[in-house]
Amino acid sequence: MTTDEYVAPAGAPVEAECTGTDGGPEPSAADCAGAGLGFAAGPACNEKAPVSFTVSRVARLHRMVSGKHLRSLGLYPGQEFVMVHLWTRGPSRQSDLIRAADLDPSTVTKMLQRLEQAGHVRRCPDPADRRAVLVEATESGDGLRAAVEATLSGLEEHLLTGLDEGERQELLRLLTKAERNLCREAGGECEPPE
Repeated sequence: MTTDEYVAPAGAPVEAECTGTDGGPEPSAADCAGAGLGFAAGPACNEKAPVSFTVSRVARLHRMVSGKHLRSLGLYPGQEFVMVHLWTRGPSRQSDLIRAADLDPSTVTKMLQRLEQAGHVRRCPDPADRRAVLVEATESGDGLRAAVEATLSGLEEHLLTGLDEGERQELLRLLTKAERNLCREAGGECEPPE
């Protein structure tokens, strides 16, 4: 399959070829615009689009929507992964946070600086290794937990609207398999899911 058959000519009108997940009116052409990729239909609207493009668009939209909700809590996108790790695993070394968030070390460093400036995390000496530093959630950071969990839960429900339990499990199974495939292709640059 080539991408030629999916690219709309420059200036061509964009047509929405899908309906809303709730059976409501069709999304606007802008709603289905192909995220700058030149597709005639966008987010999951064009069933002929390569899977990679659809996954990329869904990931971008997920980040955009979660970012909007997290900003209302005073968090930048991605910081929720660091906070969830600290809430579930307790004080952690920065190297562990980098692995858990699967982000570039400089990105995690900037996240931690912002979280520390906001009073949500603090650094403290690692009792097991005086050369190392642990990062832990503060009382302020712990105070965000319920709101962040509610935000993530709501986003998950919105993402999966219209899918029954079997479809949800199948989607998770297939995405996990695709993630493993890409991790192998990345050649050790990521850890495959368990």
